[in-house]
Amino acid sequence: MKENDWTSIITPKSKWYQLNLKEIWEYRDLIGIFVKRDIISIYKQTILGPVWFLLGPLFTVFTYTFLFSEVAHLSTDGLPGPLFYLGGTTLWNYFQSCFNGASSTFSANAGIFGKVYFPRLVTPISLMISNLLKLSFQFLTYIVFLVYYYQKIPVLHFHLELIFMIPVVILVLAMIAMGAGILVSSFTSKYRDLSMIVGIGMTLLMYATPIMYPVSAIPDLYKPFLHLNPISPLIEIFRYVFTGTGTYTWLQLGYSFGFGLVVLLLGVFVFHRTEKTFMDTV
Repeated sequence: MKENDWTSIITPKSKWYQLNLKEIWEYRDLIGIFVKRDIISIYKQTILGPVWFLLGPLFTVFTYTFLFSEVAHLSTDGLPGPLFYLGGTTLWNYFQSCFNGASSTFSANAGIFGKVYFPRLVTPISLMISNLLKLSFQFLTYIVFLVYYYQKIPVLHFHLELIFMIPVVILVLAMIAMGAGILVSSFTSKYRDLSMIVGIGMTLLMYATPIMYPVSAIPDLYKPFLHLNPISPLIEIFRYVFTGTGTYTWLQLGYSFGFGLVVLLLGVFVFHRTEKTFMDTV
């Protein structure tokens, strides 16, 4: 067969910046298959199925309510404990699931990567999309709590004019999670012990994020350090839109978006450079 008879020719990409984003779009059907696979694998051979998406967060929320609100008496900006903590854990769980999935891209998919070619970014992208299902279940639970407490606490205020910010918040969370995740995946494909450090870092990041406390409860001396966390403004705007409580500025939201964009671009370039040789080290 002559060279001109081939429908496509796969050649190595020698340049670190030589990205073919159009190719990812051409493999959108594969992304759909991976999304379906990820969703089915989560609750396959389970009795309660997708209900597990709700039980874990609800157990966490009621534990936080008992420990931090009832025992430690931490501030919740005047919100009921379950409503306050569910607002934070809903977004954090999405971020953590996306990050954990993206950070194991090379190690978890080494078998299929070594057998067939497709754009490797398809895998973390499919994870961002499939985790939206889990997010939607938890978000619906949050709405149920909102409706219940709206009838009991008249001071709660829903900012309908800012509802457009919710998809933006989720998009920025996905950008940060995917960018940071594929960066970690690129480095841990060669240095496995870095995954231990990342696990500790995620725990510290959770405590540095206003999930169990509001930003207003932090002393002014330490607030600048908290604002360095790009996830903090996202959780605060989420609470503000649905309850009217929370502190944020548009500058902080712009910082979160800029941080997400930079870490995503950096992650894509490092990931692209690593994917050419990772089979030799994974």
